[in-house]
Amino acid sequence: MPELPEVEMVVRHLQKLVTHRTILKAQLIRPGLAPENTPRQFAAWLRNATIQEASRRGKHILLHFDNARSLLVHLRMTGRFLYLEQDQANPPHTHALFLLDNAKKLAFADQRHFGLMHIAKTAELSQVRHLSKLAPEPFGEAFTANYLHAVLSRSKQPIKLTLLDQTKVLGLGNIYVSEALHRAKINPLLISSQLSKPRTTVLHREIVAVLSEAIANNSTMNTNPEEVSGSYTGGVYETMTKVYEREGLPCYTCQTPIQRFVQGGRSTYYCSKCQSR
Repeated sequence: MPELPEVEMVVRHLQKLVTHRTILKAQLIRPGLAPENTPRQFAAWLRNATIQEASRRGKHILLHFDNARSLLVHLRMTGRFLYLEQDQANPPHTHALFLLDNAKKLAFADQRHFGLMHIAKTAELSQVRHLSKLAPEPFGEAFTANYLHAVLSRSKQPIKLTLLDQTKVLGLGNIYVSEALHRAKINPLLISSQLSKPRTTVLHREIVAVLSEAIANNSTMNTNPEEVSGSYTGGVYETMTKVYEREGLPCYTCQTPIQRFVQGGRSTYYCSKCQSR
């Protein structure tokens, strides 16, 4: 599933490709993609709307329009934007389509059908249920080591599960949680409230660092909407992970084989020596 770095890369592409473009026609092909908006509302609210900005809140993409509305998009597992000529065939599994004023179209394809869209008034975005309870942005001033320590000290869950909770720590998914915990030398099974304040400070630093490095290295996915025939995988950072999907391979620090176990229904990767406590 795309995590914060992948979503940030999508936003940067959209900012370059579609800002200041006007939507001539919007079509909600699969109504389940936007369950809180009808296909008629979807088409009417976006017709002749100009995209002013693309932004991000956590793992959510936001397209802001000149009609005081915004489109919220969550890619979930396989959602992807593709930027095509209007006369090109729609990609398989296209669930929404936006015809633009430059003879291009923006398609939203989603093989697994887990993606989500929602149109809301821009001034009311903070009240939308998908966004209202999200934690502070990890690159923002509110996400401090003290904030993280307060969040962890109230949790009796294993620390990896707490870090995956988007109402507590924003933007992390399975990849970057595993990487941040490894860099901070923290066992993913450690109960959150047992992490000392000095170690929390280290973890805070590594969370910000791993997200920053992933963005700087094109994340773990091919997020470019112009590469229509390209694989969805293949971001540079995919080759840079230290523990994620490296089960049985030697730890780069101590040569101990990386281990994997299931935690909260997801695979957890860690080094039993470097992350013994």
